[in-house]
Amino acid sequence: MTFADRTVLVTGGAGFIGTNVATRVLRDGGRVVVLDDLSRAGVRENLRHLTALPSQGRLRTEIADVRDRSILRRALHGVDTVVHLAAQVAVTTSVDEPRHDFEVNLGGTFALLDEIRGMDVAPSVLYTSTNKVYGEMGDLTAHRRGDRWEPTDAYVAEHGISESRPLSFCSPYGCSKGGADQYVIDAAKTYRIPTVVFRMSCIYGPHQRGNEDQGWVAHFLLQAMAGKPITIFGDGAQVRDALFIDDLVEAMDLALTNIDRLSGRVFNMGGGPENTTSLLELLAMIGELEREEPVVSFDAWRIGDQRSYVSDVRAFAAATGWTPNVDLRTGVARLHRWLDEHAAAASRPDAG
Repeated sequence: MTFADRTVLVTGGAGFIGTNVATRVLRDGGRVVVLDDLSRAGVRENLRHLTALPSQGRLRTEIADVRDRSILRRALHGVDTVVHLAAQVAVTTSVDEPRHDFEVNLGGTFALLDEIRGMDVAPSVLYTSTNKVYGEMGDLTAHRRGDRWEPTDAYVAEHGISESRPLSFCSPYGCSKGGADQYVIDAAKTYRIPTVVFRMSCIYGPHQRGNEDQGWVAHFLLQAMAGKPITIFGDGAQVRDALFIDDLVEAMDLALTNIDRLSGRVFNMGGGPENTTSLLELLAMIGELEREEPVVSFDAWRIGDQRSYVSDVRAFAAATGWTPNVDLRTGVARLHRWLDEHAAAASRPDAG
């Protein structure tokens, strides 16, 4: 069963990733229930995009918090698949408001699983976790080479961080997402709910309107395009792998198509070693696109920030045959073009 055959509940469905998932399902011919409280910047514009698609009644929306059990129960009616994206997404916000972070990320996920547990036929669940569950990884040393921090360990430098990496939650966000991650994995064991978890690195692409706390590729682009300064926390040589949104959605489709044999498993999901960049390298790339170097300032390192994090994506590739198709330079150029075309809509008051 692919997206074309599914009825999919997308929690956080008007967010960046949710909008792309819902768009793909609708264009493939499937049915979508979008559950979103519309609290994040840009989501109203994303919802307008979804409702404008030719869906022939295959799109249903529920404007509500994922913790609202009565609405959640209604949204699950008739659904065979759940892509669970609804979350508090920023480490910095979690530090300032840890209770809210806990209630949304862990409480919201528990509420979803508890409602599914009471259904006659449990839908498949794909949960998006985070690489922050591995913590600061202080035992892995790195050395700076030019504009990049690179792992000293040759195996990690070649392949990235695998799913065998011990969990080491750091920050309230890491704790809440990590706890939810474990609940979703256990739901497959204890309640036989078909689940799979993606521990994700940087995802970027159209419909993303990033800010300083989350969605840094889009945030850097938006700041540079507006001629505004960009603040770098740390020295800018920290390295991340980045995955274009179309490749993530394809991975989700493959995971759900193969859920019978993948249930209960967790996969690190990102661009992998072939799609890495340091912040400084990305700024140079943006300078080329804008034909002007961005204005940059530097501040202290943030809690839980890793010098280098690159996903080892070989496990998922071996399980499904998936591989990223959009290279970093092409993907950033595509996002730049999308942001340029949608600048007016993104600046409308109700886009936030």
